[in-house]
Formats: sequence, C-alpha cells, structure tokens
Amino acid sequence: MHLQGSSWSTAVASSDGNGGRNTPLRVDAQRNLEHVLRAAREVFGELGYGAPMEDVARRARVGVGTVYRRFPSKDVLVRRIAEEETARLTDQARAALGQENEPWSALARFLRTSVASGAGRLLPPQVLRVGVDVETEIRLPQQRQSALAAPAQPELRLVERPMVAEDEADDAGAAVLLEVVGQLVERARAAGELRPDVTVADVLLVIATAAPSLPDAAQQAAASARLLDILLDGLRPRPMG
Repeated sequence: MHLQGSSWSTAVASSDGNGGRNTPLRVDAQRNLEHVLRAAREVFGELGYGAPMEDVARRARVGVGTVYRRFPSKDVLVRRIAEEETARLTDQARAALGQENEPWSALARFLRTSVASGAGRLLPPQVLRVGVDVETEIRLPQQRQSALAAPAQPELRLVERPMVAEDEADDAGAAVLLEVVGQLVERARAAGELRPDVTVADVLLVIATAAPSLPDAAQQAAASARLLDILLDGLRPRPMG
C-alpha cells in the first residue's frame, strides 16, 4: 500500500466535491462526481494513494479536467475517500460491538467485515501513523527491562484514548475509529482471547494486509479469507508450556 503521508496535511480545500460551494449539482455533474468517487476508490484500492489523477479520470471515463473541477488537488480527493472509508470502518466496528456478545467473536466479525468490504486498502495515512505512535509509547519502556523480565502489559489509557499528533487533532473521524477499535481490542484482551501484546495498530495492520487485490473476484475473496484466517490465528494467545 503506497501512501503519500508527506502531502496529506496540505489538503486545505473543501472536499465536498463542489469546489467549496454548497449549491446542488446538476444531474450530469452529480453523475460524474459519483463516477469519479467510485473510480478513485477502485484505483487507490488497487495502486495506493500514490496513483495519479489521470488513472482516476481514465477509470471514471471522464477527462482529467473534470476530476480537477470537482477536486482542486489530489490531496482533496484522497481526503474525501479516506474520510468515507474511515467512517465505514467505524460503523463496522460499532456494529460488531453492538451485535456480538462474545469479545473474540466481535473482534473477528469486525475484521472479516472490514476485509470483505475492501476498506483496509484505503486506510488513511494518519490512522496508521497514530497506530505507530501508540505502539512506540507502549513498547519503549519494555526495551529498558531485562531480557528475563515479564513484558509489561499495554496501558489501558493508550488503548481507550489513542494519541493523535497535534497537526491531526482536528481529524475526529480517525480518532473515533481508533477509540472504537480499541474497545474491541481491550474486550478481547481482558477475556484472555487476544494476545496481550496485540495493539490497535496490529489490528489495523491485519485489515490492511488481508485485502489482496487480484484480477479475479473469486480468487481475491478466497485469498483474503485464507490470509485472514492465518492472521486471526496469530492474534490468539498460545497455551503455556
């Protein structure tokens, strides 16, 4: 998955797909917008956020000028797609929390649903960076312990309220996603059904990893399911002895 995190924070224009104006779009303009958004999800899902706007325009069967009229820069389009996918993942995590009583079943359901939807290929860069920040805060103290000491348990504070960099503090959607996934992780860990060293970042990595892009839809579904089964097994605690 290729990300352009360095330019992510530069997207300051409105991402409403209408140049910042709230006036309704004409029917043909609305149709073009839907084509562009669908194409962008497909292209970025297959090639990563580094894919050029020309590829999006070609997939949408419109001129690249049409894409830029809707989205003044690629950063604006990327932000729009990532925000929508973040909201989708958050809804899936909340559904798993609300509809599954067993902690492991809830976490597994979220992972299977998110992988099946393909949203893992469109995780926004700041979510992955926050995950790394949280993991660093958890694991650095462990490195100062002796090799024979038992590893420290991840702090609940970091799971329930993942830290967000100051320049991304306004991205409420990413923070909400991390918090809801953190609840899934903590419930499964507290029930002894999740390895104690697994973090929110690890769960998001599973989502991003278990979504291969293959030309044949049936092969892609089978490969995703098989890979996810392997990754889920790796999240489970191992018996002592």
